[in-house]
Amino acid sequence: MNDETKIWLEYAIENLQSAEVLLNSELYNPCLQNVQQSVEKTLKSILIENSIGLKKTHSINELKNNGITVDISDGECDFLDSIYLPSKYPIGSVLPYFEPICSQSVAIAKRVLKIVQTILK
Repeated sequence: MNDETKIWLEYAIENLQSAEVLLNSELYNPCLQNVQQSVEKTLKSILIENSIGLKKTHSINELKNNGITVDISDGECDFLDSIYLPSKYPIGSVLPYFEPICSQSVAIAKRVLKIVQTILK
């Protein structure tokens, strides 16, 4: 694994750890934001490792459809994509600010990270 890939994975892990702390603190909006960022950085690490050009995107769907084979459903991608802007800015969208959705999101991020770490070993 190259050095740049390692850095992206380290950031992804930090975002996931932050999401878990925020979930335990019942801070659901920043939890969701960190989950989305963790998955985004995890997927980008594969693109970097395989020398696939990075697009400036925050779309999990777009990253997944860039030749990445990871066990994440289209529905999960759609959900993670739907939380990016509303979790960062109060633009009128209502996020599901409750524990079950955040716990499920953290589980998705953990699964994706584990798969990618296995691929990159």
